[in-house]
Amino acid sequence: MTGIDDEKATLWEFLAYQRACVLAILAGLDEGQLHKAVLPSGWSPLGLVEHLGHAERHWFQDVVTGSAAPLPWPDDDAPPLTTPRPAPMVFDFYRDQCRIADEIIAATPLTAAPVGRHEDEWLAAQTTDLRRIMLHMIEETARHAGHLDAVRELIDGRTGLGPR
Repeated sequence: MTGIDDEKATLWEFLAYQRACVLAILAGLDEGQLHKAVLPSGWSPLGLVEHLGHAERHWFQDVVTGSAAPLPWPDDDAPPLTTPRPAPMVFDFYRDQCRIADEIIAATPLTAAPVGRHEDEWLAAQTTDLRRIMLHMIEETARHAGHLDAVRELIDGRTGLGPR
């Protein structure tokens, strides 16, 4: 590979690494710990994983391809960044959304403009091709991996988790 193929492979590698960090940071927590809100804002680790699954779905399906598969559950009115769903269901959702995103990444040129559009004008203007969408998702996933790192330490004192 050379040029754009190298760049795509590098971006994909960084995205995969951040996704792996999210899962590794939470490995070993029980259902109660995964649903526990430890910060005043009230979000839970599992709620953040579900949010990341929605982000993968939105950016790679809704935005890149213009349509997304239906959610595996009905809409609910859970508080932001929380979930009533059990951990296996949420982790499966996240992994499925990452797998679908990877299929889209594999089939889409890095310079391809999205078919859909993000609703926020400022962010839509920043995410004008697959390259920029991948960069956004690396940033989004890394940001939340950092949140999860801090919350994991507050839950059980463990630090330095994940593939490093």
